[in-house]
Amino acid sequence: MKKYVFFLGIGGIGMSALARWFRANGYEVSGYDKTATPLTEKLTAEGIAIHYEDAVDNIPSAVRQHREQTLVVLTPAIPKDHQEWAWLREQGYDIQKRSQVLGVLTQGRPTIAVAGTHGKTTTSSMVAHLLHHAGVPCAAFLGGISVNLGSNLLLPEQQPTNNQQLATNIPVVVEADEYDRSFLTLFPSVAIVTSTDADHLDIYGHKEALVESFRQFVGQIQPGGTLIINHTADPSVAAAAPEGVRVIRYGLSPEEGPELYAANITAEGHLFRFDIHGPQGTIGGLELSVPGYHNVENMLAAACVAQLYNLSAEQLRAAVAAYRGVKRRFEFILTAGTPAAPKVYVDDYAHHPREIEAFLRSVRALYPGRRLRVLFQPHLFSRTRDFAPGFAESLSIADEVVLLDIYPARELPMPGVTSELILSQITAPEKSLQTKEEILQNVETNPNFDVLATVGAGDIDQLVPRLKNILDIRWNGAEA
Repeated sequence: MKKYVFFLGIGGIGMSALARWFRANGYEVSGYDKTATPLTEKLTAEGIAIHYEDAVDNIPSAVRQHREQTLVVLTPAIPKDHQEWAWLREQGYDIQKRSQVLGVLTQGRPTIAVAGTHGKTTTSSMVAHLLHHAGVPCAAFLGGISVNLGSNLLLPEQQPTNNQQLATNIPVVVEADEYDRSFLTLFPSVAIVTSTDADHLDIYGHKEALVESFRQFVGQIQPGGTLIINHTADPSVAAAAPEGVRVIRYGLSPEEGPELYAANITAEGHLFRFDIHGPQGTIGGLELSVPGYHNVENMLAAACVAQLYNLSAEQLRAAVAAYRGVKRRFEFILTAGTPAAPKVYVDDYAHHPREIEAFLRSVRALYPGRRLRVLFQPHLFSRTRDFAPGFAESLSIADEVVLLDIYPARELPMPGVTSELILSQITAPEKSLQTKEEILQNVETNPNFDVLATVGAGDIDQLVPRLKNILDIRWNGAEA
């Protein structure tokens, strides 16, 4: 019987959700991470012991003294030369990847798994919100901080305590991550696939291997289950659904051929109004206050799941209207000016060319004719190498592009792979490579923009509060 859970990389968004789950279930939770962040500080405030220096002596004594009662949860981001990981291996601890633990926690439970190379965090948060808002008991492990929940973890109202596990009939919403084929630990009753665009080629080598992993994932849907798949996904993925699994394709318009689509889409400021047409009927008058046509598309898939759980049209309308998004997904940091001459600062986690294109086109649609400056931090050397032309093309939607150096995450530098690869191919009227301090200085001294966007999955979010403060003083004459 496990009593202690120790996390190597506890500050990761998926890892921290698991840490919160174990603590809510009465386990003694602790962990290591490389640096302190607002998320780790919140975990510490919730009673979880965290250290930031890699040394065996820093592992809590209870963990070191009770090997058989300890579960170690590992993130792939931990480097191979990590001292604590090496010691725990040598001592024979039970070490599991995050994905393996998630597989165990969801085993035997109705699982709603949201997969896709982009869109899965927003879509899974939408599913969890719609069910929770309508009073359907459910749990959710999310890959971002839901604004509605204020967390990346949702537990049913009747939380399990004293190591009593979640009731086996309660649905669990999980983000199914294709990185390192992690999602193959899941056997969902309902699966959403938002996209199968090429990504993580450092793991897969080529797109066909990535698509094959999605086929395997879809092949694990439970008998009698449902696959809700974007019409742009590789057709072979839907074809891999087991016999008896219902397949529903979705997209923005019926001309694209999906059974589930949106109609009468209108945008008014940040508010998108639309109707849903699909195999489960038509629901009109939906209002989504998180902007972007891609978010209307994400909500189609989430609403389809809600209909599977018998939400009425009234419940669905109310839940969609109440949805407030995910931190760092089209998050409005600051707005000022007038409707005719708006000043806006928006932040987004986009780190794939398709995501950036969808985000920037939505920004352009919201603020036509306004001058747009984009600050982008590339994430991973391998992704920069593989998709530099795509990044350059999507970023060129802006009037001005400022690039930071590549955020390495789990990777070591690669010869010849720098942000210059992207910069040299950008066709925007203005482009530059700057440090964080130079960015802050230039926003203060050269505010030649109406809309500012910070974009990326690395640590560019550290700039957000400082940029907000500078702009609030300039636009509103007040300290943020």
